[in-house]
Amino acid sequence: MPYEPPPHLAGLTLAQIAQQVADRKLPPVEGWAPTKMGDSGMRIAADGTWFHDGSPITREAMVRAFSGLLVRDESGKHWLISPFEMLSIEVEDAAFIATDMVVREENGSAALAFRLHTDELVIAGPDHAIIARGDAETPAIYLGVRRGLEARLNRSTYQQLAEYALSHSDDWTVSSMGETFRLKP
Repeated sequence: MPYEPPPHLAGLTLAQIAQQVADRKLPPVEGWAPTKMGDSGMRIAADGTWFHDGSPITREAMVRAFSGLLVRDESGKHWLISPFEMLSIEVEDAAFIATDMVVREENGSAALAFRLHTDELVIAGPDHAIIARGDAETPAIYLGVRRGLEARLNRSTYQQLAEYALSHSDDWTVSSMGETFRLKP
């Protein structure tokens, strides 16, 4: 079955974005109990490129498939989970890169939706926090995705978020789905 990428984020309403999020079917890794542990030989570079045994994985479908099996434990270690194996994977910064953002206002409140480099859509809010790290000179903004995983906002997406924040106040905060997030570490 050929892959149908989601429509351009800017053209979607909040209801359509929410439906895209709801329609994403992920493997039920939380219910799996793998008995074998090992190393996957895989790495996710800081720019979001996936590697296996030192070579980039160029098939986007493979990256999307692997990303659905990815979790991060309480210690910060990343794993690829299958029903039978739990394989470590090196992640240089964040497992995902947020590549676009859109703001939708409904009934006086805002929703900030992000597209990841894997075409997944995430709406910031109580279950998907926006987190500022680094320092005031070199901030880095992350978005909680799922299963302990995060997406780092790329430069253009960070700029979109900063412009939105400054257009609404001068305290470097944004609100989405009833939650307020600071954009300064």
